[in-house]
Amino acid sequence: MHLAKRILVTGGAGFLGSHLCAKLIEQGNEVICVDNLFTGTKRNIYPLLEKIDFEFMRHDITFPLYLEVDEIYNLACPASPIHYQNDPVQTTKVNVHGAINMLGLAKRVKAKIFQASTSEVYGDPEVHPQPESYRGNVNPIGPRSCYDEGKRCAETLFFDYLRQHRLPIKIARIFNTYGPNMHPYDGRVVSNFILQALQNKPLTVYGDGTQSRSFCYVDDLIDGFLRLMQSSDDFTGPVNLGNPVEFTMLELAEQVKELTNTKSDIQFEPLPEDDPKQRQPDITLAKNKLNWEPTVPLRHGLEKTIAYFADLLKAEIIKPS
Repeated sequence: MHLAKRILVTGGAGFLGSHLCAKLIEQGNEVICVDNLFTGTKRNIYPLLEKIDFEFMRHDITFPLYLEVDEIYNLACPASPIHYQNDPVQTTKVNVHGAINMLGLAKRVKAKIFQASTSEVYGDPEVHPQPESYRGNVNPIGPRSCYDEGKRCAETLFFDYLRQHRLPIKIARIFNTYGPNMHPYDGRVVSNFILQALQNKPLTVYGDGTQSRSFCYVDDLIDGFLRLMQSSDDFTGPVNLGNPVEFTMLELAEQVKELTNTKSDIQFEPLPEDDPKQRQPDITLAKNKLNWEPTVPLRHGLEKTIAYFADLLKAEIIKPS
């Protein structure tokens, strides 16, 4: 029998947060969704607002929060370069001050706390694929550093709270994830390609298109979150969560073209600064400790994501560019 918990999800109106909130409600929990709506949107949580066990609170976690909860999932942070570079100082603040505030809350109410970290902690990796033991190749003064180093500092804080206060912590390093509720203008390759294809505009490929990414469908990732949170207290992570099947940008572009039946061509642009050439998780630890691995193939996930963006265009929530 599942014992209902009172769970706080920061960044709960964002892409991943909204899926997590829905799953936690489905399991019979009471969920408090906190979001300042910088990149999140109420549209993502609209189906949950009528549920008695769901509560939305507009709040910025760089300011303290006083609640009584059993568990905390800390997902609050703009996660795409176009958004986190828009206000890099605030991005660092939400990663560092936000982590301190949520850890302080967890310590006060004796709650288990989960940190959504990122594969960006590995920087532009010199080891491939990346295991959790790899310490990364990160530029501390580049345009992406507010996010990379902010997340690295958050991991430091989590482990210091574990050592100093014996706080039960869980850290997941998230690799590229996609699916419905993605921000349409997050500048990420999946949303970019789909929106361009649905509007018969050229698909923008940066560099020569041979750089690779591994794409995890959102349902698989949320399953990983829940398994990590339910794992024994002696397993803290960090643990890689992502899909180890690698695709080049050109391969992804061709799949999107085929599934949307678009008239779009491919247009090549210069590669952005500090953009990693490859990114692939080693998920051995997740398999061994959480019995977790992704099951949704890219094609199936893309079909669902394309349908979501097509609906947004049809409803004119996204204005044709």
